Amino acid sequence: MQHAALAARPLPAAALSAVLVLTAAACSTGGRGADRPAGTASATPQSPAALPPATVPPVLTRGQARAALITAADLEGAWEPTRGAATWRDAVLKSTAERPDCARLLDVLYTEDLFGAATAPRAATALDEVTGGAQLHYRITSHRAADIDGTLAWLGTLADTCGHFTARAARGAPRDVRVTDVTLPQAGDARQGLRVTVHAEDAVLTVSLAAVRLGDDAISLTNGTLDEPADDATLAAVEAGAERLAEVRRQGRAQV
Repeated sequence: MQHAALAARPLPAAALSAVLVLTAAACSTGGRGADRPAGTASATPQSPAALPPATVPPVLTRGQARAALITAADLEGAWEPTRGAATWRDAVLKSTAERPDCARLLDVLYTEDLFGAATAPRAATALDEVTGGAQLHYRITSHRAADIDGTLAWLGTLADTCGHFTARAARGAPRDVRVTDVTLPQAGDARQGLRVTVHAEDAVLTVSLAAVRLGDDAISLTNGTLDEPADDATLAAVEAGAERLAEVRRQGRAQV
């Protein structure tokens, strides 16, 4: 994963017994698709694995992408820069499923490479919620707008195609997985959000996955926890992050 090289952070006390946190046209279970911006839906959305790589030069420099990252100050609660990757999360997400789209979703949550291998500049950060043990990973990349929209459309199908499935790790008992839509703020040009809940042995991992497109730049984040889901942090990260990226994009174009 993005932060695999960092030292593992000890489990919060509430999760010590676990053997084991995170990723929208904005839509709810009762009104899926009603708020989806034009261009984000398709008749047969493809998994990111089937999409072609980006073929356009990046809009943002690496320095500009870093300037567009969120910080702990953007979130309410006791958030701080991460002390290390939450390896307990990896242990739960390193699973597979019979249905290809469901297996791809688990892989995306594990690798956090939502839009496939990218050659464009990127920036990433990770934050820990020190009281509840949640961990939020945030990434900015550049791709063709059509590729980003194709991925958002694919995410929008998963609450139906993978709403309830069984995941299996290389070793261990089967894991019950449920996927639901998450309604995101009206941020960027297009967006999609999901919540994935994995019941594994004696613990429950909840991961929110969110993605937003602004032109040919994309924000993706995962926010996961073994405790109560930190929904406010996910929504705040999407809103603040999209505003900051939009401002950096405006400044970058003004300098060209």
